[in-house]
Amino acid sequence: MDISVVIPLLNEEESLKELHNWIVSVMQSNQFSYEILFIDDGSTDQSWPIITELSQVNPNVKGIKFLKNFGKSQALHAGFAKAEGDVVITMDADLQDNPEEIPELFKMIKQEGLDLVSGWKKKRYDSVISKNLPSKLFNWAARKTSGVQLNDFNCGLKAYNNTVVKHIDVYGEMHRYIPVLAKNAGFINIGEKVVLHQARKYGKTKFGMNRFINGFLDLITIWFISHFGKRPMHLFGALGVIMTIIGFGFAFYLGIDKLFLNPSGRLITQRPQFYIALSTMIIGSQFFIAGFLGELVLRTNRPNQRRYFIKEELNLSEAV
Repeated sequence: MDISVVIPLLNEEESLKELHNWIVSVMQSNQFSYEILFIDDGSTDQSWPIITELSQVNPNVKGIKFLKNFGKSQALHAGFAKAEGDVVITMDADLQDNPEEIPELFKMIKQEGLDLVSGWKKKRYDSVISKNLPSKLFNWAARKTSGVQLNDFNCGLKAYNNTVVKHIDVYGEMHRYIPVLAKNAGFINIGEKVVLHQARKYGKTKFGMNRFINGFLDLITIWFISHFGKRPMHLFGALGVIMTIIGFGFAFYLGIDKLFLNPSGRLITQRPQFYIALSTMIIGSQFFIAGFLGELVLRTNRPNQRRYFIKEELNLSEAV
């Protein structure tokens, strides 16, 4: 199979048929073999009945319905696990991503040998204040922190070699950082393509300003995981050593000063250096403890713990 199109969605009943017809038109005109995987992330409208109807008309349409809203990352994880195409395309269901971009994305993966191609919505039709400016700041911080030189990390329109999606673990809200996850897994051939961004035609956005706050917090998390995820003691131990050295340095100075330089001076407990020494040694000990706890958690984690529960599937085999 040439292409798997993975589409996570939440309450997008108005756009699903139009999106399906558009994708099918692109696939047929380019003679691609394909599948369309709709991942219903707990919709409360008529999205799932529409997906069911589409699957009955078109056997290439497949569906997964979650029991409740588990988040976009979990939806992508479920779609990646079932995807069979040589190239996996992800896109949003709100018609803001243009299916006409799919042939060029497919070509960049298959002919240019890229592992991942990320879309870049260079010209956006979103609010400048609430989306564009925060997005630019977010992308700048992501580039500086991760070393992945992309202009639009959060673009839903991306293309992957099938091998990539089978080897990365998208969890939490890490869908924003899939290129970083891919790089950390060893897939370094990452490209970017300017894609057409369209104004939202139906409904309203499911994301608010809080997604940018969460995005920056996730950025710190992924930076830590990528650098110290397998050796947390290297970070916390180093900080503990630095703080402990500072504390013992002040304590040593106070001891020498009181015993030899100024025996008749103020009591040690009346000097601010005493509290600096005490505080830094306590903080240093806490960093050491944090490092040890991190190492223990790393060795006793449960990587196969279920992060979402599927209520129903359409046209999907039991194992891929």
